Amino acid sequence: MKKLEFDHKTGAYLEVAGASIYYEEIKNKEIEEGEPTLIFLHGGMGNIADFNPIIPLFAGEFNIVGIDSRGHGKSTLGTERLTYKRLQLDVEAVVNHLQLKRISIIGFSDGGVVAYRLALSDEIEVHAIVTLGAACDESSPVNNEEFFAKFTFATYVDWFKENFEFYERDNPQPDAEKLIKAVEAMWFDRTAEGYPYDNIGNISIHTLIVRGNDDFDPLEQYVDLVGKIGNAILFNIPFEGHVPAFERYPHFFVEVAKDFINGDFISRDD
Repeated sequence: MKKLEFDHKTGAYLEVAGASIYYEEIKNKEIEEGEPTLIFLHGGMGNIADFNPIIPLFAGEFNIVGIDSRGHGKSTLGTERLTYKRLQLDVEAVVNHLQLKRISIIGFSDGGVVAYRLALSDEIEVHAIVTLGAACDESSPVNNEEFFAKFTFATYVDWFKENFEFYERDNPQPDAEKLIKAVEAMWFDRTAEGYPYDNIGNISIHTLIVRGNDDFDPLEQYVDLVGKIGNAILFNIPFEGHVPAFERYPHFFVEVAKDFINGDFISRDD
């Protein structure tokens, strides 16, 4: 039976900078090994299984790779400081280890911020990125600090109940309190290892920025982001919140994302 979702059973580990990074492949035998490849990067406190509502809709046209971010899912946290740059380096290590070709990236929330960083990287070649619920400018760490100021350990566990149940059961080195503190530090990071807002205008690859119309980050922030990236398109989905692709209209999102990734793009400068 063909595998059509991330199962957290058939993957492997790659040792990267003191951590065991779990990744999983869904290979399409009908296309050339390693090309084209769609990489899925999940959000904070989540894991790759969060994408399972849409994975079957992509599996017919792409080789698929999912990566549990450092400290999340089945990946260990390791000893290094958790930053968006560190997650970027982890993804690059997996890409080079698997020798992936013609890469596009779908990143949700924190995974979207990592996708922006990867779009600026000289270490791997990225064809296109699709970000979901991933606002990114100089106000992001401040806004996050204000938004999460009243969150307690219990609040996080309640918000991400299924993810933490999986984490406590299946992570090789579970420590939920340590993970939450590490993720908060990443969200609030104002250094060059955090949000790439100083360089976001240097992204030259094609970028689809997806936002739920009811997301807590304002539309103006996304419009400004699109204006800074030369080849960016904003896709604002009605009646959706911070998770704009998995709930009401998964087929709608997938068809647009496929057309975008597979399309013949015209630059604004053409």
